Amino acid sequence: MSDEGRSEAAPEHRRCLRDMSESQLAWMAERESEIFGAAAWSLKLIQEDYRYGGKRYRVVEVDGEPVAYAVYGYDGDAFHLMNIAVDPDARGARHGKVLMEDFLTEARAERAREVWLEVAVTNTSALALYRSYGFEDVRVRPRYYQPEDVDAIVMRAVVPPAHAG
Repeated sequence: MSDEGRSEAAPEHRRCLRDMSESQLAWMAERESEIFGAAAWSLKLIQEDYRYGGKRYRVVEVDGEPVAYAVYGYDGDAFHLMNIAVDPDARGARHGKVLMEDFLTEARAERAREVWLEVAVTNTSALALYRSYGFEDVRVRPRYYQPEDVDAIVMRAVVPPAHAG
């Protein structure tokens, strides 16, 4: 089923954002491989980072099934979005925006003044998402994504204050 005709608020679909369980790491590794190809994080790397990396692993589920994930936390003294991905079959339903809002909410809770990420220069949809949240290009890291030799753009954004609501 395509995303056309589906509304993110459709009552027949229930979206939930929560911490990822260890049992979902294999699903994440499969999505990594499917989405990022040879540059994907391996299951072993994911498992080690999940257990010992001190980062937050978040998952969006629709009707109890995982459809998107993000990994973020401190990398040294910088609050950093390490990874964000949406299953190709679940794109167009604003799951990436849900994860970005979650990331920025956590950054505010951590009192981070700015947030950082890297993104492939070829990933136009991610670049558009990040720029819509105020991320600006800082520099290019040549051949950052291996083995394809794809450059990464390092991006930074000032953490916006919480919306008064």
